Amino acid sequence: MGSCISTVSFTSGSSSSGGGGGGGERRSSSCFPLRSHRNKRTKASFSKQIINLEQLPQIPNQIFTNGKSRTSCIYTQQGRKGINQDAMVVWEEFVSEDAIFCGVFDGHGPHGHLVARKVREALPLKLLSFLQSQESTGNDAGSNCFNRKVKTGSGDSLASVKDSPSEDPYLSLWSDAFVKSYKAMDKELRSHSTVDCFCSGSTAVTLVKQGLNLFMGYIGDSRAVLGSRDSSDSIVAVQLTVDLKPDLPREAERIKRCKGRVFALQDEPEVQRVWLPFDDAPGLAMARAFGDFCLKDYGVISVPEFSHRLLTERDHFVVLASDGVWDVLSNEEVVEIVFMAPTRSSAARVVVESAVREWKLKYPTSKMDDCAVVCLYLDGKMDSESEPEELSISAATNHSYHSQVNESDDGQNPAESSYLQRNFTVRSAEDSNLVSGTAIEIVEGGEGGSEDHNWLGLEGVTRVNSLVQLPRFSQERANT
Repeated sequence: MGSCISTVSFTSGSSSSGGGGGGGERRSSSCFPLRSHRNKRTKASFSKQIINLEQLPQIPNQIFTNGKSRTSCIYTQQGRKGINQDAMVVWEEFVSEDAIFCGVFDGHGPHGHLVARKVREALPLKLLSFLQSQESTGNDAGSNCFNRKVKTGSGDSLASVKDSPSEDPYLSLWSDAFVKSYKAMDKELRSHSTVDCFCSGSTAVTLVKQGLNLFMGYIGDSRAVLGSRDSSDSIVAVQLTVDLKPDLPREAERIKRCKGRVFALQDEPEVQRVWLPFDDAPGLAMARAFGDFCLKDYGVISVPEFSHRLLTERDHFVVLASDGVWDVLSNEEVVEIVFMAPTRSSAARVVVESAVREWKLKYPTSKMDDCAVVCLYLDGKMDSESEPEELSISAATNHSYHSQVNESDDGQNPAESSYLQRNFTVRSAEDSNLVSGTAIEIVEGGEGGSEDHNWLGLEGVTRVNSLVQLPRFSQERANT
């Protein structure tokens, strides 16, 4: 258990952090690979589409640094904890001309920035690979090139889609692709030896928009929110994902069944954390993550929740963001900021700047978290509209299709209302109570932490997802 567990890429080449460039193949607008071409042609076409990470900056229609595309804008800003551990990507024409992949990844721990970047680079390719392999097998679900419209109702679960022969297996196909790609991603992180992610990891919130379908997979507490209009024509915020943290009863129950412990420290009672069964470490503030292999035997998993939503003409944009945004801005505030942004291409930047101001106002003694935002406009336009009129902003309940793909005995509705609005993992200095004798080593950003650094509740707010860098304890202690 004390061995070095690290990240991996597809090849020995490493990718740069530049934006998307030219080159690469243009994929068919209908489907790929076609069932009628299964054989050597399929294999040749498939091998060309699995792009090695060394060529990532040359993938057409992809951006992963501050900027805009034809349909989206993205922006990130470093906090005050060291290196920026957030990463993001938008990939247009992902599986077809009308498909867009978006993702936000929030690293944590001493090497979290490296984990987040590796996931950003490799996860979309893995999802693409599994979608292509589903198509190339020639099953009925994949025969229409992933372009069919899902007709499940808002209350359907994945189990009902799988178990009922009358239901279209289309959703199961997409769910399997997300689950398999996340599993393969975590497996590669575990097996490589470049970066230690024994107690470092990353969240992920990813979606594919294809036609009127939104397919989403996510772990951790990064979040996706939809800006839509209600029956009174007001812009409302619809939360599309759930913050998968230890304060969710179903997540805590799984962790406890695996002998992990869930509790909050006395000076931050609002933050439930995951701890080893035999040591008060590492204090992870999420229930699912890539990496964090010190806790993978104790209930922390990388299996994503899968969601589907069928879009309507009332739906206008989707915002994906890391918890540095959601800690200080509500869903409604973010939707209003995007809707009222002076230009569409500046919306992500305006959200980040608003979050930065809120950090300074609400938590002046804090170390501000990194912020990353992706704004995807569902009509496929960028800065072609007139200035938006002022509309009222109100809350809305998410009625989209949700499924917890790894647990069928859960029985819980993922959209528990008490967990939708704020992450509640920021502690104010005034509300913190000093715990006598408590000294916790803190890991900030990618810089690591000093071994003699003591963290105390009254010293201000420090937003970290993992409180302690886990010591390399002996295997004998782990077995006791």
